[in-house]
Amino acid sequence: MFNFTTFIQLIIDGLATGSIYAALALAIVLVNQATGLINFAQGGMAVLSAYFGMTIGNLVGPVNPILGIIVGILGAVVISFLMGAVVERFLMRRFMGGDPDTQVVATIGLLTFITGAAGLIWTYNYIPYPFFFSAGESFRIGDIAISVWSLTTFLTILALMGLLQALFRGTKLGLGLRAVSDNAPSAALSGVRVGRMLMTGWGLAAVLGAIAGILLAAKIQLQPGMFDSILVYALAAVIIGGLDSPIGTAIAAWAIAILENLAGTYLPWVGHDLKIAVPFVLLFVVLIFRPQGLFGRKVVVRV
Repeated sequence: MFNFTTFIQLIIDGLATGSIYAALALAIVLVNQATGLINFAQGGMAVLSAYFGMTIGNLVGPVNPILGIIVGILGAVVISFLMGAVVERFLMRRFMGGDPDTQVVATIGLLTFITGAAGLIWTYNYIPYPFFFSAGESFRIGDIAISVWSLTTFLTILALMGLLQALFRGTKLGLGLRAVSDNAPSAALSGVRVGRMLMTGWGLAAVLGAIAGILLAAKIQLQPGMFDSILVYALAAVIIGGLDSPIGTAIAAWAIAILENLAGTYLPWVGHDLKIAVPFVLLFVVLIFRPQGLFGRKVVVRV
């Protein structure tokens, strides 16, 4: 029997889960817009930033817990930006102009290195992340329970999505990032500082990842591999939504999570075990009928 309250609850939970997918997907989009590259290490960089934020926050926390949380978040943001810029400048730039497959392999190697380093320093155990509220804290609207974490995550990603779209479409920095991605030599001839743009793009993407890492850690606790499965969903959202559309990517991430919840609940032959197939089914359908993504632009090559 259909229960409307359960249906709404599944949608709300899907929006919260999809927001984490969206945060990581937006970071991937930002790197792609700056370099034309898919960064498979984005999840690992997000986790590492969250670990740094936790460590900094724990140093200040005994004096003032709230101040410790704020300082930890700000520290994670600053360190993640610097980390992204350093990775681009001293690692990825060495592969610039070479085989794109080599660059992809480099990001996979970076992911492996970061995961191992985080496990070596902080262990592979789950560690609680200090945050403003507990993961189980919630309020009710009628018969529907809404967790504070879900609402905070959704509103945060909604704001980031709007800021990123505005960055790409209406700012000099965004136009510079897109110009470098489309044609770096031509952008350089036009006065764009290509190296600075590449470092900025990677830095901003790392900040987005850090925010995703903190939000996820606040719910499930920190662990080096906590983004491994989420990366798959984020990549699916990027392809379904469109590599050049932050709004489309976020919408795709929310749609994936919601449809996954609904399929797992209302389709008996799917259930909990097979609901992971939902994003891949959507992915195949989109690739067949609209390869550039639902909100992406078709690339026209002049010869």
